[in-house]
Amino acid sequence: MPYKNAVLDDQQLQQALKKINPKFGDFVTRVAGEAWGLPLIDQKTKALIVITVDVVNQNLLGSGTPFAAHVDMAIKQGVTRAEIEELLLFLCVYAGFNKAAASFGALDEILTD
Repeated sequence: MPYKNAVLDDQQLQQALKKINPKFGDFVTRVAGEAWGLPLIDQKTKALIVITVDVVNQNLLGSGTPFAAHVDMAIKQGVTRAEIEELLLFLCVYAGFNKAAASFGALDEILTD
């Protein structure tokens, strides 16, 4: 079942953020939690938006990159792999084919682990 707030309701995510740095974790939880609590855009759409931002910025794999956490967040909100893949195809047009190609590779690595 999707969370009402993908940040504030996900204790696993909050613990992962605190492992990066306790103050950082608390700060991100408060600020992002407030943004995710805004009422007009649903949680599933917000999860797809953050994946889009990661693709555009190429924040895909490696220490401190958020793509895996955002994919996990999206799946917890009911997004399917097929929907993420369709999003990546759509982003080929607007973000670039190379960025989408790298994202498909990262997605495979994340969902295979």
